[in-house]
Amino acid sequence: MHLRESSKFSARTNWSLTPNRLSELLRERRARGLPILDLTESNPTRCGLALDVNEILSPLHNPRSLVYEPDPRGLRAAREAVAQYYSERGVQLHPDQVFLTTSTSEAYSFVFRLLANPGDKILAPQPSYPLFDFLGALNDVEVLPYPLVYDAGWQVQVEALASRWDSPVRALLVVHPNNPTGSFIKTRELDRMIEICSHHGAALIADEVFADYGLDANRERVITHAQDSKVLTFTLSGLSKICALPQMKLGWIAVNGPPELQNEALARLEVIADTYLSVSTPVALATPWWLARRRAIQSRILERLHANLHKLDEQLVSGSPVTRLKIEGGWYAILRVPSTRNDEDWAADLLAHAGVSVHPGHFYDFPSEGFLVLSLLPASEVFEDAVSRVISRICAAG
Repeated sequence: MHLRESSKFSARTNWSLTPNRLSELLRERRARGLPILDLTESNPTRCGLALDVNEILSPLHNPRSLVYEPDPRGLRAAREAVAQYYSERGVQLHPDQVFLTTSTSEAYSFVFRLLANPGDKILAPQPSYPLFDFLGALNDVEVLPYPLVYDAGWQVQVEALASRWDSPVRALLVVHPNNPTGSFIKTRELDRMIEICSHHGAALIADEVFADYGLDANRERVITHAQDSKVLTFTLSGLSKICALPQMKLGWIAVNGPPELQNEALARLEVIADTYLSVSTPVALATPWWLARRRAIQSRILERLHANLHKLDEQLVSGSPVTRLKIEGGWYAILRVPSTRNDEDWAADLLAHAGVSVHPGHFYDFPSEGFLVLSLLPASEVFEDAVSRVISRICAAG
């Protein structure tokens, strides 16, 4: 009996591997040697931020890196530094409430495996980063969307969230601020979410990788989800955004909640983490140094974000068919564009005729057409030129 080729692999990896339209257009443009102004770039190591090489690399030259002392939670010195990071936000965590991982993606996998059986569900915001569907599939968890709505600012449609609950839902996921909408969770939203999770016996998972990059002074936002909570809560973050060091591969999970649930979660997570022991000793030893000096790079990034946002707003004249949605934080801006074309057609047109690469809204599961997503991280001269081309092209073609 001859089996189909696909039967040799798991269903969880049965993705379409055909390059999408925009990927093909980018490949063709590069092959022809044509310039590209990339407004999808959000890798801080490729955006001309002038990192201090000695400042970053010097803590890696540590003789203690030659000694392997495995700890399921990760080296205590690094966990103490993470606890200190939250202490500066007014939250007291014991280092034993912290687990180190190689990334937030691994942290998600640990938490999904901890909470959910195969086929169980996690609720995640929409629009948001498309990573969650892949992580859910790889961990045999179904990710269901709940809506964020825009009305002079983004907000969680809490009652719609409550109506989507079902018995196999194990956790509610929030991104703070959300990527790419740049919206923080407000205290009133969190209070209602905690009520819903408590009622259904579910956990809260909070992704705070962009939390240090607030762009306004809204006092209604949650400081951090790592504070005391009435429900089991897992707060995820890491060096990738906080220190602009994605290549160093270190994230973490901070666990809080009712003592009995928290203690059992910590015990079970320890077994999961002990199975992998994935965090590098040199990186863990360097983490206190990097975290203590994070504000230097954060100030440069925030300066870049504010400057590029200002340049964008300067070019969005009254009466233009292109407008910007309000953002509260993060590294992205969202443009509302004419729905005379779908978002992918706009992105393809801008690449072909303006030489600018942007993300179409459907990449982030926007519920309707008419949205383009731009990174605010590129060098200011690149960003200003690219935005000028985008607006000119849309005004001419719209």
